[in-house]
Amino acid sequence: MGNDIKTFHYNKPFLLERGGKLPGLTIAYHTYGTLNPQRDNAIWVCHALTANSDVADWWPHTVESGCFLDPSRWFVVCANIIGSCYGSTGPLSVNPETGKPYYHRFPHLTIGDLARAHSLLADHLGLHHIHALVGSSVGGFQAIEWACQEPGRFNRIALIATDAKASPWTIAIDETQRMAIKADTTYGEPRPDAAMAGLAAARAIGLLTYRGPEGYNRTQQNRPDTPEGTHRACTYQQYQGEKLCRRFNAYSYVTILDTFDTHDVGRMRGGVQKALSSIDFPAMVVGITTDMIFTTAEMRSLAAMLPQAIYKKIESPFGHDGFLVEHRQLNSILNDFLL
Repeated sequence: MGNDIKTFHYNKPFLLERGGKLPGLTIAYHTYGTLNPQRDNAIWVCHALTANSDVADWWPHTVESGCFLDPSRWFVVCANIIGSCYGSTGPLSVNPETGKPYYHRFPHLTIGDLARAHSLLADHLGLHHIHALVGSSVGGFQAIEWACQEPGRFNRIALIATDAKASPWTIAIDETQRMAIKADTTYGEPRPDAAMAGLAAARAIGLLTYRGPEGYNRTQQNRPDTPEGTHRACTYQQYQGEKLCRRFNAYSYVTILDTFDTHDVGRMRGGVQKALSSIDFPAMVVGITTDMIFTTAEMRSLAAMLPQAIYKKIESPFGHDGFLVEHRQLNSILNDFLL
């Protein structure tokens, strides 16, 4: 992450929806651009699974001049979710009751907890009214939940390749990755590098769903000089698993997957449709043609339940990861919407 990472400390007990509490919170965040005197040009970005708060790092060609997160126009904020490992309170944080890191004993979180934590940061920053909330993938889970918690805080919302409730399909994807991690016999050991082989396997499983067959078949064909008996697709999977292990840990990964599976904005709100009716401000819902995690049919259904939604789709062979790759299409869709 860039050197401009900032940290917010909340020094009171933070009660959790599934029971228990954290004795306090640390939230890492980045900002880009300048908040104007009217304080009405803030855009809040909610990040996906293993991303950090440095949007310019993981979302190429978005935090640039002429792009939808143009820092000369907008004051852009992104905060690392609690449970992660990029500066916010998570499994590698020290539990003050034991003096040791939580590891696999970190408390269970919900998407509601993540949103309430970031609401505390928004209050700390004086952002009581945010122009736009942007969430892609599981960042969209957070955005939808936060908008339902505090609809009066936002002017508009952009939801990209996401949903209002974790589906059995997405939960099954998460469980398969958890099974891979927990099959590693070092899972549960009190060290930050536990279950790295399991984490690498989980990442490889996840990538299959992020890209899908069209993406792999376009990019991982063997070249004429590929040695016989080897496959680019195999080395790609191995490389991506090892790459994640260099920057993440198995305990944060499992914590976040568990959290995402709790996602249901309709819980305690009379169902999904009733909950979404409270988001009565302009919404842009963006689907990706080859996304096998959040299909275009599901994205159209989400848009239909939002009172003021417009649905657009991105044409891409790269599946769910199309939101990271197709920046020209995304900028074309969101630039005008965010004005």
